[in-house]
Amino acid sequence: MAASAPLTDIVQEAQRIVDSAQKDQITLRLFGGMAVRVHCPSATHRQLARKYADIDFMGLRKQSRNMKKLFTGLGYTPRDIFNRLHGDTRMIFNDITNGRRVDLFLDVFEMCHKLDLKDRLAINTPTIPLADLLFTKLQVVEITEREYRDIICLVHDHEIGESDGPETINGQYLSKLCAGEWGIYKTLTINISNILSALPGYKLEPSDEELVTKRLQELQARIEDTPKSSRWKMRARIGEKVQWYELPEKDKEIIDSRVDTQQK
Repeated sequence: MAASAPLTDIVQEAQRIVDSAQKDQITLRLFGGMAVRVHCPSATHRQLARKYADIDFMGLRKQSRNMKKLFTGLGYTPRDIFNRLHGDTRMIFNDITNGRRVDLFLDVFEMCHKLDLKDRLAINTPTIPLADLLFTKLQVVEITEREYRDIICLVHDHEIGESDGPETINGQYLSKLCAGEWGIYKTLTINISNILSALPGYKLEPSDEELVTKRLQELQARIEDTPKSSRWKMRARIGEKVQWYELPEKDKEIIDSRVDTQQK
């Protein structure tokens, strides 16, 4: 059977992938900008809207073979060299026609900081839980405009709560992550403070800016007030003398990596 082709509209394409995975009983959860787009009406607001270049997913390592078949059948080209090297934790599939890619993490999200999501993928669908989604944005050390916009959207459209309830950001969960590891605490609190400072520049309605500010400050207070672990306290003594994060390699290849680029 011939492979189907990826859709031009990235929002429709993300939904097509989710539907296909569900049909094949494959656990696949959106994260990144497309997940924010799914959850947040404010993501289409003129002050917060942004373009989406790629589609990001979390999945289960034990289903990696089925996922390869899924994306090949949906018209994607595997990034063979990358996938051979990293396929136990991460795979990339290229949409050659539309110049996009799918980035697929397995069990563990690992960029500037690491987060094991294997046991949390069943909590929500079609995305990872909102607290984890917010974490993936706040953990970026070299944070960009797109993360700022996504974080503002998430916090504007969802209350900070005590659980992973429907359309609720689990503030207790995020606070415990920060209390367990000083590096996570450091990066997240720096970014929350920076977003609070930058918020007036987005020229939101006063009531909207007030809401985002209130919720970010609430999350900030929760993080500070949560008792810290012994491990956290030991690492805090070292502080910024030792780097507390990783900087992921820049990886923006779109072309099929099976092609010999030396050929004319």
